[in-house]
Amino acid sequence: MQATDTTDPEYFHKVVDCQYACPAHTPVPAYIRLIAQQRYTDAYLINWESNVFPGVLGRTCDRPCEPACRRGRVEEEPVAICRLKRVAADFKDEVADMLPKAGPPNGKKIALIGAGPASLTVARDLAPLGYELHLYDEQAKGGGFMRSQIPSFRLPEDVLDEEIGYILNMGIRTVFDTYVDSMAEMLTKGYDAIFVGSGAPKGRDLPKLPGRKEADENIHIGINWLANVAFEHTKKIGKRVIVLGGGNTAMDCCRTSRRLGGEDVKVIVRSPFADMKASPWEKEDAMHEGIPIIDNHVPREFVVEKGKLVGMTFEKVEAVYHPDGRRELTPTGEDPEFVPCDDVLVAIGQENAFPWIEKETGIRFTSWGTPIINDDETFQSTRKEVFFGGDSAFGPSNIITAVAHGHKAAVSIDLYCRGKDISKRPPPDVTLVGQKMGIHEWSYDSIPIADERKIVPLEDLKKSLSDRMVEVELGFDAEAAFIEAERCLNCDAQTVFTDVECIECDACTDICPTSCITFTHNAPEDELRAKLLVPAENREQDLYVSGPLRTGRVMIKDEDVCLHCGLCAERCPTAAWDMQMFLYNVTKATPNLVDIK
Repeated sequence: MQATDTTDPEYFHKVVDCQYACPAHTPVPAYIRLIAQQRYTDAYLINWESNVFPGVLGRTCDRPCEPACRRGRVEEEPVAICRLKRVAADFKDEVADMLPKAGPPNGKKIALIGAGPASLTVARDLAPLGYELHLYDEQAKGGGFMRSQIPSFRLPEDVLDEEIGYILNMGIRTVFDTYVDSMAEMLTKGYDAIFVGSGAPKGRDLPKLPGRKEADENIHIGINWLANVAFEHTKKIGKRVIVLGGGNTAMDCCRTSRRLGGEDVKVIVRSPFADMKASPWEKEDAMHEGIPIIDNHVPREFVVEKGKLVGMTFEKVEAVYHPDGRRELTPTGEDPEFVPCDDVLVAIGQENAFPWIEKETGIRFTSWGTPIINDDETFQSTRKEVFFGGDSAFGPSNIITAVAHGHKAAVSIDLYCRGKDISKRPPPDVTLVGQKMGIHEWSYDSIPIADERKIVPLEDLKKSLSDRMVEVELGFDAEAAFIEAERCLNCDAQTVFTDVECIECDACTDICPTSCITFTHNAPEDELRAKLLVPAENREQDLYVSGPLRTGRVMIKDEDVCLHCGLCAERCPTAAWDMQMFLYNVTKATPNLVDIK
């Protein structure tokens, strides 16, 4: 194998598994260390730099970082990364004066259609560069689906208002209570570029199911119903409620139903429980509130008697998994099951809807209804001045993905408006700094501890079910936050090897607690992976390969199982090993928005 190029910013980025898994590439270990030091404001600002909505995401993120967490390889549970993000938001000082302001006008004007997380991220990134930004939304306030589809018991309105306010106060001109019904008209208004971040606003229905039309009054599309609840158009529901669907929206629907008068609320899903799209913790929260989840039931009919919905019938199925990965739901042959209900909430998915974008605009769409864009870096549509992002680009996803889209689209819009090639992206901001303070002393806590993951306390169940505005999760206190933060293994403290300093004494291999270091003769990757002290089986993580050593051997380190404990660097008599802190800030139109000392 070739020697590893550690100057490539993506090499060590990939080693910081949690940050690499985050779509917005938030520097997770960096802010967790600051929380352990009780520097909550700095921790918040590091988050705000990359993910824009720390308080929102600390409560609602889908947490792609946590399955990637290295702690999960040595203990059962990963670090509670998401809830530590909330700690930074909950305990921070006032930050408004620390955030950037709108820059001097540059003469360019941008329209942002939809005031959700993608558009707000674009606005945040472009405002310091002097762009005139016009934000359109049919709702009275910004936030998009963060406001209309995430219940207040999960995301309090004041948290959302605060973080949206940080952006709107950067000189954004808002055009709320306004539904954009014509892209052709928007294109005549003199905008230098238009960003579409209108989400996936159309909830899927079951229009062909028998009884659908007759029972229409008591059948509700999940996302529309949640929005009506959020804006207080809907304040009650029947006592017996069926929620169809297995995603996070279905979990929000069933839990909201319990708070609006639903006494017998059931979630009924086609797939097996393990295959549901809802996050595991979302399912746990629903069941904690007394809501059963009935799997392997396919809806067959809305049962109507005397013009009124009285229930639904379902066919029982079982999942058959084929060798090629396909899943087939096969009827069990049992009699259909009747489930009584007063109301049904249909939460079986969302899709894009662009009736307002005329064909003559030159904006083209796929057969799935999503826009045809150049690639997932530029987000430019088939009309060069129009860009998409968030759910409107590729279909329903989550907040942190929308933020990531917004960063990339903002870069593209800035390059486009300056007449640059949008395919030539600026590099990320990367630093790699030594951490040695003295003999065997590092500037961070390098001792792995064995504390179990802390559990976030919850509000009293009776109290939380009586009022949909009462937040269920109470968050960590300072003591629990410290204990949880100390579980982080500091994966951004990189083990950096200098081959010319190595005397091949094997001290590092002797002390390594995971036997991830091997000195051997070079070979093709497959052969090397097999002959290490501990075979390196996870091919998704790289091998660190040195240049030739004095004996002709090379040093191989399996990045997958290294704990970044620093023992190799402490033991090494020649300082061939060093611990260097790696900080990776994602490429943005305005880099380094905040200054953290």
